[in-house]
Amino acid sequence: MPELPDIIVYVESLRVRLDGCRLKRTLLRSAFVLRSVDPPLDAINGRRVTSVSRVGKRIVLTFEDDLSLVIHLMIAGRLRWREPMQKPGIGGKLLLALFEFENGTLLFTEAGSTKRASMQLVRGQDQLRAIDPGGVEPLDVSLDEFREAVTRENHTLKRALTDPHLFSGIGNAYSDEILHAARLSPLKLTRSLSGEDVERLYQAVRSTLLLWVERLRRDAAGAFPEKVTAFHREMAVHGRYGQPCPVCGSPVQHIVYTDNECNYCPTCQTGGRRLADRALSRLLK
Repeated sequence: MPELPDIIVYVESLRVRLDGCRLKRTLLRSAFVLRSVDPPLDAINGRRVTSVSRVGKRIVLTFEDDLSLVIHLMIAGRLRWREPMQKPGIGGKLLLALFEFENGTLLFTEAGSTKRASMQLVRGQDQLRAIDPGGVEPLDVSLDEFREAVTRENHTLKRALTDPHLFSGIGNAYSDEILHAARLSPLKLTRSLSGEDVERLYQAVRSTLLLWVERLRRDAAGAFPEKVTAFHREMAVHGRYGQPCPVCGSPVQHIVYTDNECNYCPTCQTGGRRLADRALSRLLK
């Protein structure tokens, strides 16, 4: 799933291309992707984009008359850009919607058979605020605000970092990287954190997210980000099960959940202890 660094780079790329541009037409190729009825989707046809922003992991295109198209990519949803006269090159079930602007076409696609990506059209700031889960912005909060958010409830660190009601935009991939940078176990309970733990985690959140924003900007090199993925070779632990930790060389371990997994280094994060893998435990009874 695209997370805060990916969404930031998407938003920056869209601003360059869409700010002030008029939407000529909208083509909905998959009816299920639209999760709103009023206002109707064609209400934005002929209107100009006034801003591009982010709400959590959602991308928001705001048009004239305070209409906002909210796009949630979920796991396999992606955005693609085509210059005028350039063929989409994507069809069939992959293409969910097409937005033809004066200066190019924005494609909304989703791979796979599990359709989770969505979009909705809302009117006014009140409706836009209503879709915000309310988590704090991890790159904007002070240390005290961060401490209040992370200790508000007694969850594991992995769950707390990925809870959109606590932190905006952090998901499975970057939470793994943050906890490795902070040298903290993903299963450590938030209310057992020492003051030093909280400060180290706060710095790890900021440094990790900023590092990846810059890396993704560099990779895009001014072009539209077409190859958005949750797995990168430069990552320390996420998606690197069995591979050596770049810090200590120990094999990266994981805990498998229903829809994803948690990756960590036992040496760097858990004092050498391997955490119980629930899926493996069930298999072995």
